[in-house]
Amino acid sequence: MARIGVISMSDGRDYVHAGIADFISTTEDHLVAALTRAGHEVVCGAAAVSDNALANSVARSVAGADVDLTVFHYAVWAFPHFTMLAAGATPGPLLLLSNIDPVQPGMVGMLAAGGALDQIGRGHTRLWGDPDDPVLIEEIGVRARAAAAVASLRGSTFGRFGGRPMGMNTAVANTDQWQRIFGIDVEEIDQWEIVRRAELADAGEAKAAREWLERHAAGVHYDGAKLTPDILERQIRSYLAVRELIAERRLDFSGIKGQPELTQYFATMDITEAFLNDPYDWNGPKETHVCATEADMDGALTMQLLKQIAGTPVLFADVRHYHADRDIWDLCNSGQHATWFAARSADPAENLAKVHLYPEVFFFPAGGASVHHLAAPGAMTLARLTRKDGDYRMQLMLGDFETYDDQTNEALMKQSTWEWPHAFARLDARAEDFLSRFGANHIHAVPGDHRAALRAACDLLGVALDEFTR
Repeated sequence: MARIGVISMSDGRDYVHAGIADFISTTEDHLVAALTRAGHEVVCGAAAVSDNALANSVARSVAGADVDLTVFHYAVWAFPHFTMLAAGATPGPLLLLSNIDPVQPGMVGMLAAGGALDQIGRGHTRLWGDPDDPVLIEEIGVRARAAAAVASLRGSTFGRFGGRPMGMNTAVANTDQWQRIFGIDVEEIDQWEIVRRAELADAGEAKAAREWLERHAAGVHYDGAKLTPDILERQIRSYLAVRELIAERRLDFSGIKGQPELTQYFATMDITEAFLNDPYDWNGPKETHVCATEADMDGALTMQLLKQIAGTPVLFADVRHYHADRDIWDLCNSGQHATWFAARSADPAENLAKVHLYPEVFFFPAGGASVHHLAAPGAMTLARLTRKDGDYRMQLMLGDFETYDDQTNEALMKQSTWEWPHAFARLDARAEDFLSRFGANHIHAVPGDHRAALRAACDLLGVALDEFTR
């Protein structure tokens, strides 16, 4: 969850403040308790702001606690210039919150303060209601999670292994623009480092990992040519090499070009990318590390934002095929789907029991294992940051992943590239609208409905929102 600062505003007249201080404190306690129950860490101001000096000192103290979102709390009428002073000492996102008590005019205080902030162009959000209302607490939480996700981007480093893949302009972003909008640095790393370090990786761990996959996967289908134990271990050593580089270069998320050099002459990165995006590997649970195939910068950025908001692995896929007779899309890309999506279980054995490793197809002559599975059904948020005329926009929609009987699943997968991972998605978008407007061939998804938090994140970033719906 997020870290939320709470600063209560009061009346600047000593005799008035003395009469309402207990009411402010009690109302603030209810708010803090509700936010804490919702899982947030709350940092409270040392006192209600009732003079100019407190407006500055309390706000600086709360801001110094590195909060993701600061709530200015109006339980009573409050002098608006206290809000202006406190906002000047608060660099992060602001939310103005008033109670709905008919006796104490907190709403009047919020409106007066909000209007003053509007006059100077200081962005903020406004909410109102009873702190015991779970809907209100969830709305605050949505804004706080979005603020935390946006803050997590600033100061982060993206590792780009290789350059533009196969002429895909949508996979390459302007690093100056990334610094300006998102605060992200880009570290350029040659793909040769993966090859070089893979040869130096721990052969014993690679062998143990291969045997772990052979025990837990639904099948490892060696063919003696494109997929052998040696080639699978080469893929595993590539994963170990990238993990080493991530730790050494302090990379927060990454992307690997892969095509055509590695896929023609070394091995596919399917194992590397799938297990980086998984919350586990053969060594046990771990933090997911967003890694986009084809060094897709905007894809990786979208995935990193979705990961921070949803707290789950993020799916990366091509929009491969539209089955018009069923109104579903086959979201499919070589090995990129985290194995977690096969069952969305905390137990890797449950996921891997639905995962097959097949020899790669003719696109990739160097060979290796393709991580084949069908994504488990459920409601999903699908999104991607794309650019139009140089400006970023968040293209966003709801959808459902579906599965059918085994025969139907197999027949549908065989209509595209069967060996690769698939997700059958029913989108809340008309096909003609989606194909006319969507700005890339890659799309990304997380379980659940996270549109509200993504809308809030776009607002904080100054990124346009482009939503699809039927």
